[in-house]
Amino acid sequence: MIFTEEQTLIRDVANKFASNQLQPAAAELDRGENRSLFLKHLKSLAEMGYMGLNIDARYGGTEAGTIAFSLAITELARACASTAVTTSVTNMVAEVIQSIGNEDQKATYIPRICDGTYAAASFCLSEAGAGSDPAGMKTTATRDGDDWVLNGNKLWITSAEYAGVFVVWAVTDRTRPKGKGISCFLVEAGTPGITIGKAEHKSGQIASCTNEVIFEQCRVPGSAMLGNENEGFRIAVGELAGGRIGIASLALGVAGAALDYARSYIQERTQFNAPIAQLQGPQWMLAEAYTNMEAARLLTLNAAALKQAGQPFGTEASMAKLKATEDGIRAVYTAQQLMGGIGYTRECPVERYARDIRVTSVYEGTTEVQKVIIARSLFSN
Repeated sequence: MIFTEEQTLIRDVANKFASNQLQPAAAELDRGENRSLFLKHLKSLAEMGYMGLNIDARYGGTEAGTIAFSLAITELARACASTAVTTSVTNMVAEVIQSIGNEDQKATYIPRICDGTYAAASFCLSEAGAGSDPAGMKTTATRDGDDWVLNGNKLWITSAEYAGVFVVWAVTDRTRPKGKGISCFLVEAGTPGITIGKAEHKSGQIASCTNEVIFEQCRVPGSAMLGNENEGFRIAVGELAGGRIGIASLALGVAGAALDYARSYIQERTQFNAPIAQLQGPQWMLAEAYTNMEAARLLTLNAAALKQAGQPFGTEASMAKLKATEDGIRAVYTAQQLMGGIGYTRECPVERYARDIRVTSVYEGTTEVQKVIIARSLFSN
């Protein structure tokens, strides 16, 4: 695929920032240290325009489009998956507000996301009994005069500790069929009744905090509703489809970094009186892995191009996520195998890549959910 001058510039600047700023700090952040540096990186990305890549300029966005977004996330993920996922989710929150929000909501929240006033922004969708099946959520929003009162618990919320605003889904009409009585709300951090729970102790993507968010008699004004009442599930489905392009792009970056590291290593590592790279077995392992990731890259860019053109892209986004994450996981394990014992130690970045990429086949819709979506499109006519 041939990119525009702007897309190429955004990719190259992201690559430079990742190499110069993110890569040197990645191991430290992976140990859960120096949160202030992580937040500094997010602020820098906002100032560079990377928190509003597909957002109109009048709200502080870059107007670069979905292809540029995908390219940027891939480059950031090559150095730090935690920064990449935070950037991806924050961009998607801004996009949802731009797509569904009224003018007051857009003017109030999107500039704060784009310029880094908010370190990040978060989605509150998943619950203990509503992960792959978000329509089964139990969180409620009850009308009280002109206000709404939210009650319930959300789990696995990316960036919850430092998000400035949350997009929250809740059941507003329990008499309607499942999924038909859900609405969406914008809730600012610090609103009385919202509590950020403990941080999850995750295997990978350590610097990106993941928390439970608890709503207890959390009162928001009627103006906080995002979109139309009882149409929130449609918003959620659209958000997840767009988010899958981001996660596919992230997986491409992590897998690419791992393969490149292993390729360089086996050209220097000697066994049986020759560099490992001269052996046909390792050559074929890398040939297959790079080919699979190139196919995943093209699927991802195709989904991004469809979204950017305003065309239906949900099935293509699911295909991209399925291919990029599953083959990405295998690619990183291939890199780790080629590294031998050192690839299993913390001194080698491939060990971190293996932990960082594993969750990509789980969040923003599991691999199995992607297969359901793809199969449904095959038999819908």
